[in-house]
Amino acid sequence: MTISSHLSELKRKHDALSQEVEAAQRQPGADTLSIVELKKQKLRLKEEMTRLAH
Repeated sequence: MTISSHLSELKRKHDALSQEVEAAQRQPGADTLSIVELKKQKLRLKEEMTRLAH
């Protein structure tokens, strides 16, 4: 897998998590811990994308 394709896959996963977080936050009585975990996953993906880009 090339770096470019790996970055594309990470971006796709990051975008999917963003949509999941937004949907969870719109739910009444949303599980805050689940949302926090999703946000942490997004951050890890973003950090890896930044590391690979440099």
